[in-house]
Amino acid sequence: MKPAAFTYHRARDVDGATRLLAELGDEAKLIAGGQSLVAMMNFRLARPRHLIDIGGIDGLDHLRTDAGGALRVGALATHHAVHTAPPDRLGPGHAVIRDAMRWIGHLPIRTRGTVGGSLAHADATAEWCLLATLLDAELTARGPGGRRRIAARDFFHGYYTTALEPHEMLTEITFPRPAPHAALTEFAERQGDFATVSAAVSLDLADDGALRGGRVALGGVDALPVRVPEAEEALGSGAPPGPETFARCAEAAAAAIDPPDDANGSAHYRRTLTRTLVTRACEEAMAR
Repeated sequence: MKPAAFTYHRARDVDGATRLLAELGDEAKLIAGGQSLVAMMNFRLARPRHLIDIGGIDGLDHLRTDAGGALRVGALATHHAVHTAPPDRLGPGHAVIRDAMRWIGHLPIRTRGTVGGSLAHADATAEWCLLATLLDAELTARGPGGRRRIAARDFFHGYYTTALEPHEMLTEITFPRPAPHAALTEFAERQGDFATVSAAVSLDLADDGALRGGRVALGGVDALPVRVPEAEEALGSGAPPGPETFARCAEAAAAAIDPPDDANGSAHYRRTLTRTLVTRACEEAMAR
């Protein structure tokens, strides 16, 4: 199918893009890689009258680790750029982010798709949304009123809905601290498909390998990616890291969620996947 007619605009800088958004109103959409929006336009699920191309804006494709360990990712960095980043830009403390890129679509999608586009689209099964939720990311947005920072826990509001104002655009995503013992895994019917369920775990391990706690986040079980405090309690119980502890964590995660029934799977199926994937993510995180 073909998209409905639209007027194309090319922004030269962030101020120009946000100014156009303000001038053109609700009929305008930003486009960078276009891996989500173009498909929606082709099926006439989205019919913007104006497209503002931000793909050529300089300075928004950076990827760097600060001296304090924070990872800063420009909104126009592609998934492929993150996947292939050299160690001096993305060190072992953020290996979970590099490894998660392999789950995103196929190579052409990873080459064109952008980090900011994925987060702004806010698909509950998207890897970047899950990583942001798990690792307490901070998202920076710019608009006519200036810059503001939004915590990931406040950014996702529901199905394809975020805290971004109509005239704002994402410019940077910050992961404030390393997560050396973290892993993300998921299940899809075919390689490159959207995940039915995805799970991410970050373990807090002492120098002697003792388990001090952890974080658990799930995608595909709600309208937005979610943390699971009940599962995290199992990791903070003081029990030794290993199969029994990880099984309790996975069981708690499955019991805590109320997943949907839809064409991709029943609620029972999603709970079963949750048990398997949380266990697997714990084991992979521990192996780091």
